[in-house]
Amino acid sequence: MITKTPLTVKGAKKLREELTELKQVTRPKIVADIAEARAHGDLKENAEYHAAREQQSFCEGRVKEIESKLSTAEIIDVTKLNANGKIIFGTTVDVFDVDSEKETTYQIVGEDEADIKAGKISVTSPIARALIGKEVDDVATFQVPGGTRELEIVDIRYI
Repeated sequence: MITKTPLTVKGAKKLREELTELKQVTRPKIVADIAEARAHGDLKENAEYHAAREQQSFCEGRVKEIESKLSTAEIIDVTKLNANGKIIFGTTVDVFDVDSEKETTYQIVGEDEADIKAGKISVTSPIARALIGKEVDDVATFQVPGGTRELEIVDIRYI
């Protein structure tokens, strides 16, 4: 059974762009690098050749990985869903941390898109699981290694 991988529209677009870059720019460059390294002679002690082959292996692995992700992706456009004011996959949420008294913005995304520094949290993370289904002014409570955290939902955006 193939499980669908949730992706936002932006996440799917970013993966497609990376795939295009790998196939149209990176792959031909690596092939040229291998050809140039072969022209230098003995391949056993040719560091340029071995480095280019290693790059080729990495590139082909990444191409296969992206193609696999895109083939099993369920692309969710949050702007076209009626969530009735609730937090769902793809939603951007402003929360107020009750303990630290700081406001933070998160977007709930697929596992492959998650980047905490950019405010994108995985749908499978404890924070996202606590937030999903909540509305503005609700409080989401979840466990962390240091105890329990509470986040008050300040704003919800479907962008």
